[in-house]
Amino acid sequence: MRVKPDGRHCQIAIYPFFYALMSEIRVEIMRKILSYFAILLTSFSAMADHHGGEEGGEHAELHAAIQAFDRAYATNDVELYFSFYADDAVVYFGGARQDIAAYHKMWTELMAAGGGVELNEMSELKVQVMLGGEVAVAGSFIDNRTRSVDGTTSTSRAYESDVWQKIDGKWKIVSLHHSGISADE
Repeated sequence: MRVKPDGRHCQIAIYPFFYALMSEIRVEIMRKILSYFAILLTSFSAMADHHGGEEGGEHAELHAAIQAFDRAYATNDVELYFSFYADDAVVYFGGARQDIAAYHKMWTELMAAGGGVELNEMSELKVQVMLGGEVAVAGSFIDNRTRSVDGTTSTSRAYESDVWQKIDGKWKIVSLHHSGISADE
């Protein structure tokens, strides 16, 4: 840098070159940032398309299966209810993992002896369909009233998470987790 006789600085001829170079670097950095931002937004958009939880539309078949499963349980239709489980489904309730065959046998015997479900209301259903559209997770609150063989009833509130998978063209439950919660939750 040269100093003029009056003490002021003057710019060297290299300054315009340096300024142009810095401008190009800034432009390139901004292009990269904008490109990453566009990719990120596109990814979120794609995820939103595959995580749609609205009833009907692209996932109408899944929502119909979820509703039919809940209705079968609420109306004590044992065979229809168990038809929604995969043969090797993992089921957890009552504080332990349950064997699906033993669970089926228990429900069949309970119905035959006069017990059953009097109320089973699902609320706040949230469904997430995973990428590929073959697996989904459904979570909801369940308000239940069950009648035992001797006629006494018990009520409960729970949160249930079900993992659904499309197997041979049908939606099946491959995992169910049912946990009791307080009535206030």
